[in-house]
Amino acid sequence: MSGPSPAGHSRPRRVASVIRLRPEKEAEYRALHAAAWPGVLATLKAANVSNYSIFLRDGFLFSYLEYEGQDYESDMRQIAGDETTRSWWQLTDPCQQPLDTAGEGERWVDAEEVFHLD
Repeated sequence: MSGPSPAGHSRPRRVASVIRLRPEKEAEYRALHAAAWPGVLATLKAANVSNYSIFLRDGFLFSYLEYEGQDYESDMRQIAGDETTRSWWQLTDPCQQPLDTAGEGERWVDAEEVFHLD
């Protein structure tokens, strides 16, 4: 999580999430992300998201991002309320399958950080 660094600067909040990728949708998902929409990227940046990556292994998508804002929940609502992002999700959501442990209505689930090295 975020906190003061030794130099007194605030560290970004590190966020990792997991979801399954439907095997029959892998090519489509890869193609979408190879040409990610500029409006979606701009919305993420405006919501203080940086260093964002999505990894794939054995049918699981693992995302990592750094958040440098002051109100994570508000900024995530800003992303969710963006019309371009919502249109993007209409394309990407069918490619994904939430984990069995996901809550009602939850898609990407947070992963617990068990180790970190600066």
